[in-house]
Amino acid sequence: MAMRIVGRERRRLRIRRKINGTPERPRLSVFRSAKHIYAQVVDDVAGKTVAHVSTLSRDVRGGAADASKLDAAKQVGQTIAKLLLAKGIDKVVFDRSGYLYHGRVRALADAARAAGLKF
Repeated sequence: MAMRIVGRERRRLRIRRKINGTPERPRLSVFRSAKHIYAQVVDDVAGKTVAHVSTLSRDVRGGAADASKLDAAKQVGQTIAKLLLAKGIDKVVFDRSGYLYHGRVRALADAARAAGLKF
């Protein structure tokens, strides 16, 4: 395994020791690949995924096809915020999964905040 991946995995585990999703304040977890970005909201107490959105989702796929990866991340952030607000959840804990807080990860978080989520 490449050292870059091992380092991210260690950071991810270190972050996960400190944060935990509850039913009142679930965890918004982000994963990014070379082409796509994924966001899922998890209630760790019940072990359930509350909502999930990615650039492959139907709501986002049409607008993200010709958009840049940064714009696609913003669309994912807005969409996940709308889904959560519709379910009555307005506060989440942000889990960056070991990625640096810049670029696509930051764009997703800022878009979710702008759409009404509180971190």
